[in-house]
Amino acid sequence: MPSYFLVLIAPKGHGALLERLAAGIGARPEAPDVRFSVPVWLSEGEAVEVAFEAPDPAGAAGVRSLLSDVVGSHPVDVCVVAAAHRRKRLLVADMDSTIIEQECIDEMADALGLKPKIAAITERAMRGELDFEAALRERLGLLAGLGEDALDKVWRERLTVMPGARALVATMRAHGAYAALVSGGFTYFTSRVAGLVGFDENRANTLEVVDGRLTGSVVGPVLGREAKLATLEQLTAANGLDAAETLAVGDGANDLAMIRKAGLGVAYRAKPVVAAEAGAAITHGDLTALLYLQGYRADEIVRD
Repeated sequence: MPSYFLVLIAPKGHGALLERLAAGIGARPEAPDVRFSVPVWLSEGEAVEVAFEAPDPAGAAGVRSLLSDVVGSHPVDVCVVAAAHRRKRLLVADMDSTIIEQECIDEMADALGLKPKIAAITERAMRGELDFEAALRERLGLLAGLGEDALDKVWRERLTVMPGARALVATMRAHGAYAALVSGGFTYFTSRVAGLVGFDENRANTLEVVDGRLTGSVVGPVLGREAKLATLEQLTAANGLDAAETLAVGDGANDLAMIRKAGLGVAYRAKPVVAAEAGAAITHGDLTALLYLQGYRADEIVRD
């Protein structure tokens, strides 16, 4: 039978809850065709895994559903990953609200007193309620005339790296993976965030600037949902990988295509439409959770 891992992740301080959940898995009568192994701690009090065999992917998904119901409202992420190609060799990550904690365009809008208006459009676009390209062009049009100095201010004063981001990238790269930051945002920020976090490359939209001010447009076609998918496919081929060896992570509807295509697609603190369709969803853990999904132990993680 195919092999899988059930991975339970919680914020520090909930170790006793994880221990009870992991210890009781094998005794549950709802999964009679599933064989569970002994729980193994990946990070004491934070992440535990249980290897199991299921007759088919539907049976594995049933294990995830069962444990999700048991966990209920407790702050525990329940994920099931295939044992084959567990450690990924390609990471493709969204930036805004994934690798950083903010939405850059919303912070840019604050300089013109337009943050509430633009943030509302951003939220609807990320939920899949608006066409991404049209929503981006609408928001940029509202920012026409914004000076480049405002971008520098956003970079220096507003943006913060998501907890676990540096560790995720550094650990995967230390084990031979290639890491790409791919955003529907702007190269002004992705180039800086990529350098700070340690990505091998970055791709995003280029803001059109004339006489030191935004024109309200981007140079060339908009990089959105399909371009993110194309990046995943191109880098998979360029690195001689199988799709099963890839990991994609994001939070918005424009990330869904690459999340569906990747060997491990992760919805990170994501909008409901994304979390519902991703192979794994992380709500409570930080980005080191993506390392635990790959079977890394706490003592293997490369930290600052």
